[in-house]
Amino acid sequence: MNSTVVMINLLGAVALLLFGLALVKDGATRALGAKLRTGLASGTKGSLRSFASGFVATVALQSSTATALMVSSFVERELIKPRMAQVVLLGANVGTAVTAWIVATGIEWISPVLLFVGIFFYRSNSTAREGAGTALIGIALMLLSLHLLSSATEPLRQSPALAAFIGLLDNAWPVAMIFSAVIAILSSSSLAAVILILSLSSTGMLSGGLVVALVLGANLGGAVPPVIASLSGSGAARRVTLGNFIVRTAGCLIALPGAQVAADLLAMLPLAATKLPVDVHLAFNLFLALLAWPFSRLLARWMTILVPEQMQSGDAPKYLDPAELSTPVVALASAAREVLGVGDVIEKMLVKASDAFDHNNEIGLREIPALEARVDRLQQEIKVYLSKLGRTGLSEDEGRKSIVIIDYAINLEHIGDIIEKGLLPAVRRKVAQGLKFSDDGFAELQQLFKLTINNLRISQTILITRDFNLAQQLMERKVEVRNMEKQSSERHLERLRNGRADSLQTSSLHLDILRDLKRISAHIVSVAHPIMDEQGLLGESRLIVRVSAD
Repeated sequence: MNSTVVMINLLGAVALLLFGLALVKDGATRALGAKLRTGLASGTKGSLRSFASGFVATVALQSSTATALMVSSFVERELIKPRMAQVVLLGANVGTAVTAWIVATGIEWISPVLLFVGIFFYRSNSTAREGAGTALIGIALMLLSLHLLSSATEPLRQSPALAAFIGLLDNAWPVAMIFSAVIAILSSSSLAAVILILSLSSTGMLSGGLVVALVLGANLGGAVPPVIASLSGSGAARRVTLGNFIVRTAGCLIALPGAQVAADLLAMLPLAATKLPVDVHLAFNLFLALLAWPFSRLLARWMTILVPEQMQSGDAPKYLDPAELSTPVVALASAAREVLGVGDVIEKMLVKASDAFDHNNEIGLREIPALEARVDRLQQEIKVYLSKLGRTGLSEDEGRKSIVIIDYAINLEHIGDIIEKGLLPAVRRKVAQGLKFSDDGFAELQQLFKLTINNLRISQTILITRDFNLAQQLMERKVEVRNMEKQSSERHLERLRNGRADSLQTSSLHLDILRDLKRISAHIVSVAHPIMDEQGLLGESRLIVRVSAD
């Protein structure tokens, strides 16, 4: 077969494998994302539970990189101890190896069944079932890619060039390990690299020692993408991913000189010789877990020294001084100043979304994801700071102020999510597709944007002054926003009934933006609730109770 055709078939099979992996990760995240995150955050009370949490999360997500980044974010928020995070990643490494071992057991025949069931679930209206369907489709494509890889590598058995290249690698295991690591880095998946090695090994051209060296390289390269992804994060996040990289590097350097011995030992076991790469992958990660587990506490301590905390100037809290925790009044004032800064970032996001909506220019929209990430980080820092303050013992009034600040920070974070996940895609779609609203609809949305931004500015003032009149005004504005949203929806539906083409084209966008701005206003108004409640003017329900005539 022509070498060009062979290469195209091989690259196509690898691409299908990577696409399948991406679908599994995306589907599992949609179907189990919240549960996985909760399980990881709560399942780290002990070493064994931490290991199991990392194992389960990686098997579900098919990505130790995703698990590593999730864990590093939890360490950054002080939800997981650094030592436990390292144990979680040891479990994640084993999870990846077990996945490769299962995929290589010759169950390609089940891929049509998984594809059929996956499509059935994917067409469901349930987000969880749709996510499960996506994951099943991804698994089916991964299994199908194994068949394609096997077919693509079959002609390579007679390739003199490949035989010569493998001969060179067989005489230079460190080079082979680096070569395999580069493949894993480029594919962002040690699993994909191991599966590719499995396909090449099935040709019978790789010696046992070379297989071990290549698998070690896949493990080494698989630890690099999380390190790269966390470079812009905090020191806590970088310690986790870098620690995992150091552990894998040490394991590879220890195991590489004995590669042939390890291959001979595995050959003595009742295992299929064609499955040597996945057996080596699993054995290495089990060995690495047993070796590194006792040193996890020491590793976490070393990483603290090796990677000191260096907060980014743009994202770093400006007023949260730990030294002020001994003086609650001062600490609360500093926290309030910090949360006002979060409110300023939210206002900036709203203004950028509004300007892009008005002028059909998406340049300002590009900054919104970074601003939202900054909001997430700052509100988390505020919560952690005030939780530490609460441990010092607060008076009743100080406790109330602390809760108000935390609630406001949480509501601002929710607003940031709505802007990034709701308004941003909607406005971006309007700009990208050049959609034009009806004049009335456009004016209604502009007015609601302006009212929302103005309400946010009022809420910032209320947080500091606790002014009753302003709080009452903001509560009234909530009713105004609700009425505006209702009236705009009714007018929009009326325009649809009249067959207005511009309204038909922008119908979903109009209603989505209305809904998101109404949700944002609800979060903004929440700052007035404690003040109204103190005056006895906030009821538990808006339902009107009718008195029976009997």
